[in-house]
Parts: sequence; C-alpha cells; structure tokens
Amino acid sequence: MRLTFLRFAIKSVACVGLLAGNVQAETVTLTKLTGLTGDNPAFTAVFKANLSAVSFGTLFSISISDNSSLLGGAPGQFSGFDLDAIKLSTTDCLTAACAAAATALSVFDFSGGVIFTPGTQRSPADSRLFGTDGTGTAVDNAIATLGLFDGDSSTTVPDGFLSMGDNGRISFNLTSGVSTSGLFLYIGEVGDNGEAAAGAITVRNTPVGIPEPGTLALAGLALAGLGLFRARKVA
Repeated sequence: MRLTFLRFAIKSVACVGLLAGNVQAETVTLTKLTGLTGDNPAFTAVFKANLSAVSFGTLFSISISDNSSLLGGAPGQFSGFDLDAIKLSTTDCLTAACAAAATALSVFDFSGGVIFTPGTQRSPADSRLFGTDGTGTAVDNAIATLGLFDGDSSTTVPDGFLSMGDNGRISFNLTSGVSTSGLFLYIGEVGDNGEAAAGAITVRNTPVGIPEPGTLALAGLALAGLGLFRARKVA
C-alpha cells in the first residue's frame, strides 16, 4: 500500500511537469495600418497582428511591453508607449478607421483582468503615469478607456489612453479562451510619434500569473498522496 501511494505521488508530480510544458507564449508581428484614428484631431496609429499565424489554437492572454527606447512622445506622466485601445476582432482591416469601427470580441475585463507594471518617467516626473489610478500602479479605465479608439493626444486636455512609461508592461487575461483562427489583434498608439510596441506583443494559451487548473489539481493530488503515504508510514 505504501508503495502504491508513493508511485501515485511520483507519477502525479511527473504529470504536473508535463502539463507545465503545454504553456505556450509567442511574440507576434505587428503591421501599421494606413491612416489614423482617435479623437479630433485624429492622431492614433493602429497596428494589427494576424493571430492565425500562432502555433496554438486558443488564446487566453495578451501582454504588451514598451520598447520605445526612450524615443518619441512626451516626458513625465506621458512617458513610454501611449496605449489608446486594444481590440480582438474577426474583421481583417487595412486602415486605422476600419479597426476602430470593427466589431470587437467581448473578452476583455478592463477592471479585473489587467496586470500593469508601470515603467519609468522621463524628467520632469509626475506623481503617476497618465491613465493610472491614485496609486499609480493600476489602470483607471474611466480615463484610459482601453476598449475604445478614442485617444486625444493633447497634453493640455488628454483623454482616452494609458501611458505605460519607459519599459512598462501590461497584460490582459481574457474572460474566456478565444480561437486564434481568423482572429486579429489591434492596438493603438496615441500621437503616432515614434513610440513602439512592435516586437513586444506576447500572446499565450494560458492566463498570465495564474497556474493552469489541471496543474493545480494534479499538484494537490500529488501532495495528498505524499501526505497520506507519510501518515501511514508514521502510523
């Protein structure tokens, strides 16, 4: 009986390792669309990624990293990539206006499904980056409105976007998995001023920062098996 529990625990731990290997993350290629969109005047550049090209079939999370290399944009609270919006759609667009009008899949939770790591600010620094809450460490979507291509890039009356800061990072855990077949990702950069996220968009077949349910279940079974084996051994 003891050997049975021990073998069960060892096999369970081995299965956990195999499941962990099923996690896939890929960097996608972005293409800049023709024209601009956003609030009047329209200064938001839109970039598209064809997610049909990724090797896995179901999308659960998207991460965006600023890689503007301290170039472009404004300093202070507007440092880094200025994200106007993010959208997943089955509509294949060639223009920024088309992307802004395309029907979006309702899979983003901008209040509870966002993990934001603010980047640094260029001098003169502000108390927090634009589009963040009072702590400066989380997105205030009432200001950022990341579901709409409505950014106003004016530094006097800014509205409708999030400044990520230099080397900032934001991840979105979707409310449900989405098939990557025929799926397009659109993101907007407010100002069209040279800041870049190209080459820094990562998509995954698992949520960010959340272990796979199967992994957790098997880990629990493994621990239970080891605990029971140990208890019987002591007895």
